[in-house]
Amino acid sequence: MFSGVSAGQNQAPPAFGKRVILLALVLCWTAALTLSALAQDKQQAPANPNQQEAPPAAGGPQNDVGPYVIPKKKEEPPPPAPERPKKIEGMPDYTINVQVPLVNLDVLVTTRDGQTIPGLKKENFKIFEDGAPQQISTFHQTTAPITAVLLVEFASTNYYFMVDALNASYAFSNTLQKDDWVAVISYDMKPYILADFTQDKRAVQAALNQLRIPGFAETNLFDAVFDTLDRLDRIEGKKYIILVTTGVDTFSKLTLDKILKKIKSTKDVTIYPISVGFAVRNYCEVHQCGFTHGFGIPVGNMDYLQADNEMKTFASLTGGRAYFPRFEGELPEIFNQIGADIRNQYNISYHPTNSKQDGTYRKLKVELQAPDGGPLKVRDQKGKDVKYIVYTREGYTAKHTVE
Repeated sequence: MFSGVSAGQNQAPPAFGKRVILLALVLCWTAALTLSALAQDKQQAPANPNQQEAPPAAGGPQNDVGPYVIPKKKEEPPPPAPERPKKIEGMPDYTINVQVPLVNLDVLVTTRDGQTIPGLKKENFKIFEDGAPQQISTFHQTTAPITAVLLVEFASTNYYFMVDALNASYAFSNTLQKDDWVAVISYDMKPYILADFTQDKRAVQAALNQLRIPGFAETNLFDAVFDTLDRLDRIEGKKYIILVTTGVDTFSKLTLDKILKKIKSTKDVTIYPISVGFAVRNYCEVHQCGFTHGFGIPVGNMDYLQADNEMKTFASLTGGRAYFPRFEGELPEIFNQIGADIRNQYNISYHPTNSKQDGTYRKLKVELQAPDGGPLKVRDQKGKDVKYIVYTREGYTAKHTVE
């Protein structure tokens, strides 16, 4: 048997075959090196700055705002501007500022002996302004706390006057309730603020305790009332002045006409004058004492009568009442009556038919009527007709406001 080729064929020498194999190995090695160099050059090639990276195929947003991103709304065009109203030819441009005035009234209804009459309705009241009937807008009865100034005359005039003034002031302080706001002011030549508004009854009495040694003999009532009204004008709401005084003005810079004008132009203030020294005055009228108001300030009987009329005018212009006690024992009842007046009033408001704010003084009148339109009749428990009195301010000044 034979293996390989037959003896008759031509055979390549053994050295030539080895060269072919070696050449093939060299070519394969060179190709491998070339491919490796090309791959390395491709990895080291610089990135093109203008070329944008392709977004990732998956994996969520590539930022730090959280796992979810709300897609942005499509940008919508802004809404068109509203059309301007067509201008009417010949009509000028202007704006309208409408002011509707409102008049507020505190009305007190009492019997002849001072007992308040509660339970009245809106339909029982008729309001007239300069004789013209008015339509009531709001109506209710108040039981609210009070805001008051205790204005006390304390001058070097007469010992009995000063004692009466202190007794009256302490009697008023005893009627105060816990929610009331009260300030204390004394006056002789000028006013002195002894206590600013407080709800502490002890602070009010402590202020009165300062009134021990009087100063000047002058009693400048008009100046003190004007100053107090001016201060109260800065406080909103209903206010009261409890005026403890002889009513005599000796040396004020203001005249009676000016203080009356100030009172008429002031809103939401009611004055309750309390006369002091009335018993001494009556005694001297009979026995002709001839005492003077102060050291070297002569004040006669006619001056006191004029003072009484002025206090009545202060009260009537503002809807209050003037009191002239003869004895100290009358004071508690008087101040209890004042407290009942203040805390049991009817608050009425209306829009005047004359809406002009021209600075004129408008006179007011309030009447009571029965449901059938006739006069209202009030009867006591025995069925007897009782006469009554309606207290309210006599008028108001329609102030002109400039804007």
